[in-house]
Amino acid sequence: MALVAHPSSPSHHRQSPLITRRTTYQRLNSSISQTTSLPQTNTSTKYQLLLLQQLTSLCQSKQSLPQALTFLQQQNPHHETLDSLQRKEAIGLLLQACGRYQDIETGREVHRMVASSTLFHNDVVITTRLITMYSMCDSPLDSRLVFDGLEKKNLFQWNAMVSGYSRNKLYEEALRAFIELVLQTDFKPDNFTFPCVIKACGGILDVRLGQGVHGMTAKLGLLGDVFVCNALIAFYGKCGLVDEAVKVFDFMSEKNLVSWNSMICVFAENGFAQEGLRLFSEMIKCEKSFVPDVASLVTILPVCAGEGNLEMGMVFHGLAVKLGLNQELMVKNALLDMYSKCGCLSHAKGLFDKDNNKNVVSWNTMIGGFATQGDARGTFYLLRKMQVEGREKTNEVTILNVLPVCLERSELLCLKELHAYSIRHGFHYDQLVANAFIAAYAKCGSLCSSQLMFNGMETKTVSSWNALIGGYAQNGAPRKALEFYLQMINSGINPDRFSLGSLLLACSHMKSLRFGKEIHGYLIRIGLETDPFIVISLLSLYIRCGKSASARVLFEEMENKSLVSWNALIAGYSQIGLPDEALVLFRQMLSDGIQPDEISINSVFRACSQLSALRLGKEAHCYALKAYLAEDIFVGCSIIDMYAKSGCIEQARRVFEKSRNKDVALWNAIIVGYGLHGYGKEALGLFEKMLAFGMKPDGFTFVGILMACCHSGLVEEGLKYFNDMQNFHGITPKLEHYACIVDMLGRAGRLDESLRLVNEMPDEPDAGIWSSLLSSCKTFNALDIGTKVAEKLFELEPNKAENYVLLSNLFAASGKWDDVRRVRQKMKEIGLQKDAGRSWIELGGKVHSFMAGNTSFTGSKQMQNMWRRLEEKIRKIGYKPNTNSALHELAEDEKIEVLRGHSEKQAICVGLLRTSKGETLRINKNLRICVDCHNAAKLISKVVEREIVIRDNKRFHHFRNGCCSCGDYW
Repeated sequence: MALVAHPSSPSHHRQSPLITRRTTYQRLNSSISQTTSLPQTNTSTKYQLLLLQQLTSLCQSKQSLPQALTFLQQQNPHHETLDSLQRKEAIGLLLQACGRYQDIETGREVHRMVASSTLFHNDVVITTRLITMYSMCDSPLDSRLVFDGLEKKNLFQWNAMVSGYSRNKLYEEALRAFIELVLQTDFKPDNFTFPCVIKACGGILDVRLGQGVHGMTAKLGLLGDVFVCNALIAFYGKCGLVDEAVKVFDFMSEKNLVSWNSMICVFAENGFAQEGLRLFSEMIKCEKSFVPDVASLVTILPVCAGEGNLEMGMVFHGLAVKLGLNQELMVKNALLDMYSKCGCLSHAKGLFDKDNNKNVVSWNTMIGGFATQGDARGTFYLLRKMQVEGREKTNEVTILNVLPVCLERSELLCLKELHAYSIRHGFHYDQLVANAFIAAYAKCGSLCSSQLMFNGMETKTVSSWNALIGGYAQNGAPRKALEFYLQMINSGINPDRFSLGSLLLACSHMKSLRFGKEIHGYLIRIGLETDPFIVISLLSLYIRCGKSASARVLFEEMENKSLVSWNALIAGYSQIGLPDEALVLFRQMLSDGIQPDEISINSVFRACSQLSALRLGKEAHCYALKAYLAEDIFVGCSIIDMYAKSGCIEQARRVFEKSRNKDVALWNAIIVGYGLHGYGKEALGLFEKMLAFGMKPDGFTFVGILMACCHSGLVEEGLKYFNDMQNFHGITPKLEHYACIVDMLGRAGRLDESLRLVNEMPDEPDAGIWSSLLSSCKTFNALDIGTKVAEKLFELEPNKAENYVLLSNLFAASGKWDDVRRVRQKMKEIGLQKDAGRSWIELGGKVHSFMAGNTSFTGSKQMQNMWRRLEEKIRKIGYKPNTNSALHELAEDEKIEVLRGHSEKQAICVGLLRTSKGETLRINKNLRICVDCHNAAKLISKVVEREIVIRDNKRFHHFRNGCCSCGDYW
C-alpha cells in the first residue's frame, strides 16, 4: 500500500526517485564520454561495451531492474550508443532478469518497448525470451498471448511455450501444446521439448502416456541425451515405477551429477532408503568421482530424517562442512529438518539460533520440529518470535506446522488466537488450513467451533467433510459423525477411504456391529476391502464389537500383513481382555520375522499386566532392552505399569528411578502404581517430589492421587487434593475424578455425602459411578440408598449382569432372600448369567486358571489335601470361616464348603505345591476378594512364612506375616 508523506515530513523535501535516476544516468554518460584517452578507432566499440556492462550490472538485483529499463530507454539512437545487435542483447538480458526475479511489471514495460519497435517485435530470440519471462513470472496466459500473436513460430518458441506450461504445473496444457506441435507443424521435438513433456506426464501421473513419450524419444534417437534420460528417471520415480527408473539410469552411457541426484531422489521418495544411501556412496566412488552439490545433500538428508538415522545424518553434515556447502540456505534447512526428525531438537535449535540468514522455510522447519515433539510452549514461542523479528512473514505452511501441537483442551485459547491471526492474514481461505483448523478444534474438545469453521467454508471438498467426520468420530461424538457422513452423501460428494475409515471408527465407538457390517459390504462392492488402511479399521471394528473370531479371519485373509495390522490385532486382543491370545499372536509375529515396534511391545506389557504374569513381563522387558525399545517414554510407562500390576511395585520403582527422561507420563505411571497397591502416603510423597522438580501435573496425575487416597482411607487428604486440582492447578474435574471421590466417600461409609456429590456433579454420572456407590451400599448394608442407586444403574445399563449381582448381594447381605430370588429370576428372564469367580497364577512361565467351585482339573486332589492342611493350621491361630461371604440361602456347613471352593484359595494351594519355599505367590482375580478369603490369606502368609500378593478387580493386597497392606480397608 502506498504511503503519502506529510508536507512537513523530511521525505517531502527529498528529490523524486526519477530525478535521482536521471542524475545518475547523466553522470554515467558523462563519465563514459570522458574516456578521451582511448584510441579514436576503438572509442565507439569500447563505449558500447561499457554501456552493456553497466546494464548487466543493473540486472544483478531486482531493485535495479526499473533503473536498467530507464537506462535502456534513454540511449540516444542518433549517437553512437548501442547498435541493433547490442540493443537486442540488452533487451534479452533485461527480460531474463525480469523472469529470474519475477518482476512482471518491468517485464511488461520491456514488452511494450519491443511491441512498438518495428525492428524487434517479431524477432525470434526476443519473442522467445518474452514467452519465457512471462512463464517465469507465473503468468502463462501472457506467454500464450505472445505466442499466439507471432506471425511465424519456430521450435524454440514452441519449446518455450511447453516449458512455460510445465513450469507452472499446467501439465494438461503442456501436453496439448505438445500435441499441437506434433500434429500441426513440421517441427520435430528435440532434447529441449521432451524433458518438459515427460515432466508433464509425471505431473498428471499418467504412466501409459509417459511410456508412449518414452517410445517417441527412442524412435527419434534421443535416449543418448542426458537431459531426456534425467527427465525419464524423475517421471518413473514419481509414478512409483522404481525398476523402470533404474533401467533408464543403468542404460545411460553418460551420466551427470543431475542423473545421480535424480536416481537417489527416486529411491528416497519411494521408501528405498538404503538403496539411496548406497547410490550416494557409488556416486562419490565412481570413475568421474562426482562432487556432491547442494541438490545432492538436499536429497540425501531427508533420507536420514525419514529413517531417523542421526549418525548418518551427522556424517552428511560433516561432508557439507568439508565441501563448504553448510552455509547454503537449502542445505541448512535440510539439516534443521534432519536433526528435528531424528529427535535431536536441541542440535537443530543450536544451528537455527546461529543462522543469521533464515528464510520462511527455516522458521517453518524449526516450528514443525517443536510441534512434532509435542512442545506447545516452544512452538508458540517460535511463532511469536518469528513475528517479532519481522524479517520473514508467516505463510500457510507455518500455520499447518503449528496446528498439530493443538491436541488438548488446554491449548484451545492458543488455537483461537492462531485462528484469529489466520483470518487477519487471509490464510483461512486455504483449503488445507481450513481443514486443519476443523481437525484441531475437534482435538481440543471444541466440536462446536469445529462445526462453525466447517459451516463458514464456501467450498467444501471431501477432505473438509473428512476433517469434520473424523473430528467427531475421534472425539466422543460417533453418532454426529454418522449424521455428517449422510449429509456428505446427500450433498453429492462421494466418500473416499478416509471418510469410510472414520465411519468405521464411529461404528467401533458405538459398538454398532450392524452398521459396521453394512459398511464392510459397501467396501467389498467398491473394491476397497483390501486397502491396508481400511482393513486396519475393520479389524478394530470387529475387535471392539467383541467379534474377535471375525477379526482373526479378516487378518488371516490379508496377503501382506504389515506391522500395523499385527499391532492392531495384538492390541485389540489385549483391550478386550484376551491377553493369552495377544501373547500367542505376538510370538507368531516374531516367528514370521516381523520386528515389533514400540506399539507392539506396549500391547505385550499390557497383556502381561492383565495376567499379572511377572515372568513373561520380565522376558518382554529384556526383549525391549535388547531391541532398544525401552528408551521410548510410552514403553517406559508400560514397563512400570506391568511391574506394578504384577504385584512388584519395588521393581516398578527401580525402573522409574533409572529412567533418564522423567516426563509427566512416567510420574503418572508410578503414582498410579502406588495407588493401586494402597500405598497412599508413598503416592502423595511422589506427587510432592514431582512438583518440586517443576513438573506440571495433568488430569491423569490426579486420577492416580485420588485413587491412592481412596484405597488408603485418606479421605480428608483426597478431598484437599481434589480442591487443589481445580483451584491451584486449573484442571477441570472429569468423570474419572468424580468416580474416585464417590468411591472414596463410599468406602469410608459417608454414603450421604457420596450421593450428594453424584447429584451435584456438572456432568451426568456414568454407570461406573453408580456401580461404585451401589457396592459401597452393600458393604454398609445401606438398603434404602442402595435400591435407589440400583434404579439409576439399571436405566443406564439394563443388560449388564454385574449390576444385578450387586443388587442381589445387597439384598443377601440384609437377609432379603425373597428379593434375591426376584433379582435372580429377572436375570434369567433377560438371559444374563453371573460371571464365575476366576483366579490365575503364573507358574514356570505358564498361566494357570481356576474357577470357583470347579474341582475337576488335574491335580485337584493334591490341591484339596493342601487346603485341609492349611485350614487346620490357620484355625489354630484364629481362622473362622466368614459365612456372610457366601451369599447363598444355604445351611452353615454348606456355606463353608462353598467358601473352600473359592478360586483364590485354589490358586494359593497350587502355588504352594509348585513353588519353592519362601517364593512369593502372585495371584490375579477377576472379582473383588471376599472377607473370608482375605482373612484366610492373611493367616496363610503367617503359617507358610511367605508373601502372598493378590490383585482383585479393585486393588492389590500384599499379605505378609498375618497382615495385609490394605489394613483391612478395601
